[in-house]
Amino acid sequence: MDLAPVDAKHYYWGYHLSLVGNYGVPLFFFLSAFLITELLIREQDSFGKINVRSFYIRRILRIWPLYLTFFFLIVLLTSVTSHFGGNIPPKAQLAFTLFSGNWYITFNEWQSYCINPLWSVSVEEQLYILLPLVLFFTGKKGLKIFSFFAIVLSYLVILYYAQRPTEGFSGQWTNSFVHFQFFAAGILVSVFLKGRQPHLNFLTRMVLFATGYACWLAASIICEVNADAPHLATIAQSVSGWFLILAGVLSFFFSFFGSSEKRMPAALAYLGRISYGMYVFHITIYWIIYHIFKAELATFSNKMGLGEWKNEIGFVIVFLITVTIAMLSYNYFEKPFLRLKTRFTFIPSRD
Repeated sequence: MDLAPVDAKHYYWGYHLSLVGNYGVPLFFFLSAFLITELLIREQDSFGKINVRSFYIRRILRIWPLYLTFFFLIVLLTSVTSHFGGNIPPKAQLAFTLFSGNWYITFNEWQSYCINPLWSVSVEEQLYILLPLVLFFTGKKGLKIFSFFAIVLSYLVILYYAQRPTEGFSGQWTNSFVHFQFFAAGILVSVFLKGRQPHLNFLTRMVLFATGYACWLAASIICEVNADAPHLATIAQSVSGWFLILAGVLSFFFSFFGSSEKRMPAALAYLGRISYGMYVFHITIYWIIYHIFKAELATFSNKMGLGEWKNEIGFVIVFLITVTIAMLSYNYFEKPFLRLKTRFTFIPSRD
């Protein structure tokens, strides 16, 4: 649902630059798979095997408390007020509770606006179930086979959707199999690097960063793979578009991987630490500002003499409120669970 509509013709580049932001989800999937694989392989190399039970407990303590608390809060709000969209159907409630919300959306379209971002957490949890089991039973060789198979499967599913273009909702963006290519890529990079970090100079990193953005812009503008927007791309556009998204993910990753921590601003590092909460809350805050308080936002902007900058002012307000709530959540709600997580941690992470 477009709460702050953008004139695509008047703001051509701004519009497409904003669409590219959706590809941050595949980048997150890649990074998650890479980091989890790194930790599991280091645990296997250090202790001879991985403790699957402890891995599941760590993931539960990191993901479930905030996810389930937020989800059922939205279920409650949608049941007692119409301000947060319509009621969430019981089947959708069950699907999201069991971390299969992405599949419910895939086959039933988007749900209440505030819970829609949780689809990606469902996809993540599906990876967390599979990854340690594959490594435990088949080792690194099995991980490679699993990853190559996942990539092939991803593009077979992409071909399936490309043969069925639609002007309405398409479940392609929330389909786990489509996104497993990014998990697979993260796993393969981790396995082949074997803990090594590339030593790239600043210019090379800047070129990789620019290349990544160029790939994503081409995927959006030329190939028309625009996340959850209607999919009318040809087969060639679809396959090329998703490949460009993957190429962009790899370019962005190597533009930062192995760089000195001294070059990472402390504020940016902190935002990374609270990013889970920011992701969970941001759409709800966006909804509140642009829907519930739409009139107040317009009045406030006009009083400041910045009526035509209403959308920009709204984005700043959304960002500041989201960061504030995520900080409070991390420090006073998530941290106690993170402290429990250390009891089941054998290889330290940065959670």
